[in-house]
Amino acid sequence: MKPINSHSNQKGLLLALLLVVLMTLSACAGAAASSQTNSDVTEQAFTLEALAQYDGLEGRKAYIAVDGVVYDVTDIPQWQDGLHQGRFQAGKDYSQEIRSESPHGLSMLSRAKRVGVLADEDDSR
Repeated sequence: MKPINSHSNQKGLLLALLLVVLMTLSACAGAAASSQTNSDVTEQAFTLEALAQYDGLEGRKAYIAVDGVVYDVTDIPQWQDGLHQGRFQAGKDYSQEIRSESPHGLSMLSRAKRVGVLADEDDSR
């Protein structure tokens, strides 16, 4: 029979403990990532009144709504200071205008970050 080496037992115990700690940390990180993903799924709902506050003026963010989706256009150069082509001020629903007056239609919205949805006026009562 081989003699038991207490030094190798300590190494094995330390390795097992380290493995348990790593597995625990990994599980915690996975739970945190999962909870963050779930919170991202919930979108903010904007009434037209709330949307109007995001007009891009005086350093405020610039949001527009199209087809019930609210987009952040703050960092898009064509919406500098919340104004597009000198005619369209951010903070409004432009669903009609994007179809009837925009030469690019919906395609340019892919450059904007989706930040929420436009609430039905009936939902806000």
